[in-house]
Amino acid sequence: MKILVTGAAGFIGSHMSERLQNEGHQVIGIDNFSNYYDVSLKKRNAEALKRKGIKVIEMDLREWEMFENLPSDFELIIHFAAQPGISSSSTFEEYLTNNIIATQNLLLFAHKNKNLKHFFNIATSSIYGLEATFPETEVPKPASWYGVTKLAAEQLVLAESRANRLKSSSLRLYSVYGPRERPEKLYTKLIACAFENEVFTLFKGSEKHLRSFTFVGDIIDGIFKAVQKHEELNGEIINLGTEEEHTTQQGIDYVEELLGIKIKMKIIPERPGDQMRTLANIDKARNLLGYNPSTSLMEGLKLQIDWYKAEFL
Repeated sequence: MKILVTGAAGFIGSHMSERLQNEGHQVIGIDNFSNYYDVSLKKRNAEALKRKGIKVIEMDLREWEMFENLPSDFELIIHFAAQPGISSSSTFEEYLTNNIIATQNLLLFAHKNKNLKHFFNIATSSIYGLEATFPETEVPKPASWYGVTKLAAEQLVLAESRANRLKSSSLRLYSVYGPRERPEKLYTKLIACAFENEVFTLFKGSEKHLRSFTFVGDIIDGIFKAVQKHEELNGEIINLGTEEEHTTQQGIDYVEELLGIKIKMKIIPERPGDQMRTLANIDKARNLLGYNPSTSLMEGLKLQIDWYKAEFL
């Protein structure tokens, strides 16, 4: 199939693009190469995709006129692009335009693709709110601009399904980590601080937060299974994550154990809207997709450390 992947130069989008291409699909990626974090890292991902025969087009989904440069014969669209995370440096307008306006523009473009079989929205456990331990039927209670705007984007996509305009579904991802993780995220930042002998800043109380830390390879397996079964998923919301739960402190301890390095810590004020607990309820994913994440946190962190050494040391 011919597949469009948005946010293709990002962490998860780049892995997904590679998997699809390796499985014999024709992939075209788009990314706006935002300066939310070091653009050179996304450029590096894009170059890796290019070497595998994947074209990555630089464009901003918020700018409707840029869609004129895209072909309109896609069979699948997988929408990763978003303003990510909970960041004091990001304005509400950035969340609004990147997560809602951009998604609506992409949906309008989707209608131009007469052979489109399915539109996959990539969502987040932040939609659930401060506690994300629920099945997909739970009423969302997002507690951050990120969660609120990602819920709105999800509803825009699913409205197309309800109105029988497009076949679509939404996949809610849980605490993804692994090679290519963004530099401000927990594990890449921890590993970098260890090797650079820098101080790691830890939000007050966050060491007790519980997380379904899910290795990126397990997430990619789940999304790929959804691609394979897209005909059965119209209108569905599906959690993808692991049922293995760890505190942030346990994750820190694992990194220090693997590296044999004690990382210097500085406690800073707590971050409003940060989730207290994520524990993926994946009964639906198991039943519909045969999804079964299998990478332990220690195994995944070793792979992430190996990647970091190969790329940056």
